[in-house]
Amino acid sequence: MKSYRCRVCDNPLYFENSVCVSCGTALAFSRSEGAIVPVDETGRYVDAAGLIWHICVNLNLSGCTWLASVEGGRCFSCQLTRTRPADDDPVGLENYPAAEQAKRHLIRELDVLGFPVVGKDTDPDNGLAFDLLSSVDENVVIGHEDGLITIDLAESDAAYREKVRAQLAEPYRTMLGHFRHEVGHYYEWQLVRGDERFARCRELFGDESKDYQAEIDRHYAEGPPAGWEEAYISTYATMHPFEDFAETWAHYLHICDTVETASEFGLTSVASVSVFSDFRDLVNGVWVPLSIALNMVNRSMGKEDLYPFVIPPPVLDKLAFVASLAEPS
Repeated sequence: MKSYRCRVCDNPLYFENSVCVSCGTALAFSRSEGAIVPVDETGRYVDAAGLIWHICVNLNLSGCTWLASVEGGRCFSCQLTRTRPADDDPVGLENYPAAEQAKRHLIRELDVLGFPVVGKDTDPDNGLAFDLLSSVDENVVIGHEDGLITIDLAESDAAYREKVRAQLAEPYRTMLGHFRHEVGHYYEWQLVRGDERFARCRELFGDESKDYQAEIDRHYAEGPPAGWEEAYISTYATMHPFEDFAETWAHYLHICDTVETASEFGLTSVASVSVFSDFRDLVNGVWVPLSIALNMVNRSMGKEDLYPFVIPPPVLDKLAFVASLAEPS
């Protein structure tokens, strides 16, 4: 995440700020500029080209701080949400802002890395959309199908999420992690095309034509295979080649975002992840020492490791393949 500053008083800002706590200026995020900008008393911002932008209508509903092109309209991120909790669902509405916040973070990172984000309102067949569903009255299964990502809003509740994490013996479980994993399925569907890419993906991750339900049943009945740590980033990645890709994709985003943030705040001298022609060099030269240091900082605070994972050589090759899918900036 970038280090943002108020354009009025130069005070440091968080990505989620809607008001500068130092000078009181109302703020919004401009996706086109990749910056937090000041808005006037009516919530308007005029960019350098003279275009007028407006604060998203969902500011008070979900805490959205992004700019919309139409007054009273939704921003790009909010437009990607096809379904949200009903107005008479207080639990769902309470959990809703955390999911939207994670989605905005995801979209910003995809923009920075060069991955196209197209909504189903623009491309019904190949676009992206989100159902952010409340599991108060129904069972919600997190997943992806044909560009539609479903998220269980109960995962916004830290106590619930920790309970599930412990039940599944997972080392890591966050709302942002869910978004990163599921959008990995979407981008494999969209970007792993053509004979060369497809063949390399199958070589690295395995035969994706395996019966998915049968592999799920096997995974939960038998667990991961012996020695899985030598070729996979997590036990969940061992379930099916599709899940291996999505888990690897999520870790690619984990690494890129954390390295960028560390660079912005002076914790590493790397200017950008894009300066590395081979993602393996970034992992070995920057990420491994940085993650070890961050793990030690967490331990100093009596916390669990920030990055409780080991990256063996086969996973490094998978990460490099995922990184190669980004469009040149």
